Amino acid sequence: MPTTVSRRWVLHLDLDAFFASAEQLTRPTLRGRPVLVGGLGARGVVAGASYEARSYGAHSAMPMSRARRLVGPGAVVLPPRAAVYGHLSTAVFDALRSRIPVLETLSLDEAFAEPGDLAGATAAEVREYCADLRRHIRDTTGLVASIGAGSGKQIAKIGSGLAKPDGLFVADPNGELALLHTLPVRKLWGIGPVADERLRRLGIETIGQFAALPVPEVASILGSTIGPGLHRLANGIDDRPVTERAESKQVSAETTYPTDIVALPDLRRAITAGATGAHRRLRADGRAARTVVVKLRKADMSILTRSATLPYATEDLATLTAAAQRLALDPLEIGPIRLVGVGYAGLSAIAQDTLFPELERDTTTTTDDPGTTGDDDSPSTRNNTWRWSPGADVHHRQHGHGWVQGAGHGVVTVRFETRSTGPGPARTLGEHDPDLHPADPLLSLN
Repeated sequence: MPTTVSRRWVLHLDLDAFFASAEQLTRPTLRGRPVLVGGLGARGVVAGASYEARSYGAHSAMPMSRARRLVGPGAVVLPPRAAVYGHLSTAVFDALRSRIPVLETLSLDEAFAEPGDLAGATAAEVREYCADLRRHIRDTTGLVASIGAGSGKQIAKIGSGLAKPDGLFVADPNGELALLHTLPVRKLWGIGPVADERLRRLGIETIGQFAALPVPEVASILGSTIGPGLHRLANGIDDRPVTERAESKQVSAETTYPTDIVALPDLRRAITAGATGAHRRLRADGRAARTVVVKLRKADMSILTRSATLPYATEDLATLTAAAQRLALDPLEIGPIRLVGVGYAGLSAIAQDTLFPELERDTTTTTDDPGTTGDDDSPSTRNNTWRWSPGADVHHRQHGHGWVQGAGHGVVTVRFETRSTGPGPARTLGEHDPDLHPADPLLSLN
């Protein structure tokens, strides 16, 4: 059998079921159980599901109500703990950087790498290298990572998906193109649901069929900017470098209109368009935003700028668009508008996305309104129902660190455990127990 060698090896690392895995790591009782992480309200969405929950059909971006029905009474539903995820993500990337100087991080739980040590290596050598890297991550952080390896970013990312869960996939350089061409066209990085549907209507279902199209036809279907680039990827041509991401402070999109906007409905459509355009750049940047900015240039060339700050960083388009719409000013009151811009600032690698959509879409603080409903310190938000909500981290003087499993009727049930304790005991305490206090979630990492 011939030795397969690639002059270049790109790795894509993806932490398996990251949010749910982080909960199972720090709350040992949850290991092996179907865990759902996400919004708990009526409009809550699943941000992460353990593989045990996925076996029932639950998955990220699904309405939490539906996921709970699929999993049944055994489901463990928890609110997200961004501080814990951010800490563990940093630990993973620090572990990687101890061996690989340059990482291109895409989100909290995935990154590209191109180790110089692997230039010209055989597939067998790459497999051994990646297996050792996975062991290093597990030993250092306790988390499981799947890794895909290939000659470029496209095949590496596809490989990590094929490796899941808890696996490793190294694409044979001599068989990469054949493998790529057997896959559904939706697997091609950059083909979204709309493009996929458009191609399917034309009878194009595999990457191979897409790769066989003439470039002019691809350009007519998907556009002259995106189409040819995707066609190159479909034909296995992927020389994109692995580079550290530049940290921009804001992403935005603005449009100068040929005729002035004089009605509020027209302005709202323009804001939606601007929010969508800025969102494309936000997603390409791989981060989330907490602040939304709307810029209006009037016909007299004066500029009005308004901003709103969300409770959590997010990349959810509906949330960001809703925040931008709340900043609209009626042109009948301020005068005709010639330019509309929407920008996102307060960028963060910690993407809450759909973790708390019910909060993000309903609660903002704007520069024109000093009031807030997100951080109200009134007695109603300081009561024990809030303090002892399910999933909250707590500390007891006698029993140590734990998390709330349930509360009501004057009592609170707490599971006392951390990452290093193993499964801990559950104790039912009075909700007014003077030794029970809210705690820093990071203490669960021990």
